[in-house]
Amino acid sequence: MGPIDHLVTSGTFSLDGGTWDVDNNVWIVGDDREVFVIDAAHDADKIAEAVGGRTVKAVVCTHAHDDHVNQAPALADRFSAPILLNPAEKVLWDMTWPDRQPDGELADGQVITAGGIELRVLQTPGHSPGSSCLYSAELGTVFSGDTLFQGGPGATGRSYSNFDTIIESIRTTLLTLPGATTVRTGHGDATSIGDEAPHLEEWIAKGS
Repeated sequence: MGPIDHLVTSGTFSLDGGTWDVDNNVWIVGDDREVFVIDAAHDADKIAEAVGGRTVKAVVCTHAHDDHVNQAPALADRFSAPILLNPAEKVLWDMTWPDRQPDGELADGQVITAGGIELRVLQTPGHSPGSSCLYSAELGTVFSGDTLFQGGPGATGRSYSNFDTIIESIRTTLLTLPGATTVRTGHGDATSIGDEAPHLEEWIAKGS
């Protein structure tokens, strides 16, 4: 097993009275002893199978839209692991899990470590109030949740999201990372900072 394992799970995303079918990227980061699960989506059994016999240091949530957290408690309970989430996501978390709160917080600049891999928390609000990305300089990778995709920023058309805020987060936080940094997204294909950076002005023009 490499430092990054990847699986795609399928289910639904619901907000503002609508429901959509979605495929989510679930990322498992660490070594052959201990890992983080990033964004526990849709299929707890499939994720647990990918974890195998390893210790889960934490179930890390980039944000609290239901498609990214709907299996977080199940996996946390199965592996006796804490759920970590930025506290600004509480309004969204409570829509899915009103009776179960996260066990710990993600804060900008915080460093969490599993299997010798350090992930630095980058606070990137916009898609949601407390969206977080996770950056590993050693792996040359940022796990961007739904903040940055191949081809542009995450959606900001629904409640608790803001286009100007997401653009500011991408411009000041993500696009300052090295251009070769791989962007491993919450949905769809990976990209790189260098591939996305030149398009910032286009996105701004489209969004304004």
